[in-house]
Amino acid sequence: MRHSITRPFIARSFRLPRRARLMLLAGGSALTLAACENQPLDLDLRGGLGSFSTAQAATAPLADRPRPDSRGVISYPNYQVAVARRGDTLADVANRVGANTAQLARYNGIDPTVPLRKDEIIALPSRVAEPSPATGAAGTGPIQPVDISSLAGGAIDRAPASPGVQTASLPPATGAATPKPAQTGKEPVRHRIERGETAYTVARLYNVPVKALAEWNGLGADFAVREGQFLLIPVPQQAPPKRTAALEPPTTLPGAGSPTPTPPSAAKPLPQDEAAKPQAVAQKPAKPVADVGQVTKPSKITKMLTPVQGSIIRGYSKGKNEGINIKADDGAPVKAADDGTVAAITKSAEGVPIVVLRHEGNLLTVYANVTDVGVKKGDQVKRGTQIAKLRTGTDAYVHFEVRKGFDSVDPAPYIQ
Repeated sequence: MRHSITRPFIARSFRLPRRARLMLLAGGSALTLAACENQPLDLDLRGGLGSFSTAQAATAPLADRPRPDSRGVISYPNYQVAVARRGDTLADVANRVGANTAQLARYNGIDPTVPLRKDEIIALPSRVAEPSPATGAAGTGPIQPVDISSLAGGAIDRAPASPGVQTASLPPATGAATPKPAQTGKEPVRHRIERGETAYTVARLYNVPVKALAEWNGLGADFAVREGQFLLIPVPQQAPPKRTAALEPPTTLPGAGSPTPTPPSAAKPLPQDEAAKPQAVAQKPAKPVADVGQVTKPSKITKMLTPVQGSIIRGYSKGKNEGINIKADDGAPVKAADDGTVAAITKSAEGVPIVVLRHEGNLLTVYANVTDVGVKKGDQVKRGTQIAKLRTGTDAYVHFEVRKGFDSVDPAPYIQ
């Protein structure tokens, strides 16, 4: 059963003076117009009613959600989702993608007979057949991260070898099959709604417009979400590679390449003017040169504590492992890397807790694959405070991430 984030309210009327009623009416109209100008009124009201914010203006342009194949499947390296059609139920989606209806219902917390919204995102608990040209997809397999270096290298390779020389590639041989381009893009974060969360709180957590969040996930006009629902967090647009100096056409300065006529005043020399002689400039004493043997310590970006005392078993790799995995003893304490606020406590698709802390400088730290969480959302934590424990057995490690705005960064320079 669906639950709306809004609650009906009962309006009471009072006998107010005419001037007071006009002021209330004008204020309500201004508030309504301001809310409708860019996006619907935040019914959550925890964003600060009437406050001015530049957060939306500072948000980078967001990419459109990838187009699903003919079954409605969008495939990423770590998970797959299905996009519902108008009038679909979970049974319709399961039959179309080849999944188990009961398992799909338990995983998403939806009754199999409830009608779904158009473009609603349904998380798949296990992988189904990968998209391919046979299912209406542009390429075969999951969407892969964009390789910027290869794009830039391709642009250089396509540049002409010298000015004025035009080259053209030969047409493909008759009958040769043209390979389908691989699907590329950034894998979005998949957030599972916890009790008490709304579309507005999730949008503020990830610093994305709530309208973009609704478009990516097929939310209704009231932005209603349900406990246990999976939301895809919109990703920023992929910027094209910058043109290098080698690709730019040669330019000349104004007046270069043409003779400069002699001005009439240069035909006869000007009289000597003693006052026009340049004054001697006092030379500043040279700065003392530092001793060659003097050693200066390099400055770190910032100093954070390592969440657990152990060994790194998996390093950071952009697009593959967005953090580092640190192995330690069973049940070892997981500590806050720096002072901050508990921004979110959520769970992975397998139900394992994830703690997110917000720090100064638009930094977030993420502690995944933990247990026995000892903090709650909104708590202020000090550097070194225990926030959770490690699991046991082969899962006795913490997945630690440092995020700056949208993107993950290598945690190594941040920890001591």
